[in-house]
Amino acid sequence: MQTLNFEFPADRPPLRRAHVGVVGSGDLEILMTPEPAGTARVRVRTSVDGFDTVWRTVLERFFARHRVAAAFELNDFGATPGVVTLRLRQAVEEGRR
Repeated sequence: MQTLNFEFPADRPPLRRAHVGVVGSGDLEILMTPEPAGTARVRVRTSVDGFDTVWRTVLERFFARHRVAAAFELNDFGATPGVVTLRLRQAVEEGRR
């Protein structure tokens, strides 16, 4: 089990908390909590070691487009980069409702 922490510039807090996905084979759970504008904090807990660079790249791309000011907890069980991006988008959409 590996824990990774990242921070990205952000200026758009969501309206509310969100919970999407599940921790299961090939999937990912995301918990998102709004924070004051300025930073997106991301903590990744993953069952797959050695993918730090992949995580950083996927998250950098996402937060370059979606500057969501929130704390994100990602609980991963082998999700692909496509699933990670999908779940992040779902969390952001849920937080806007």
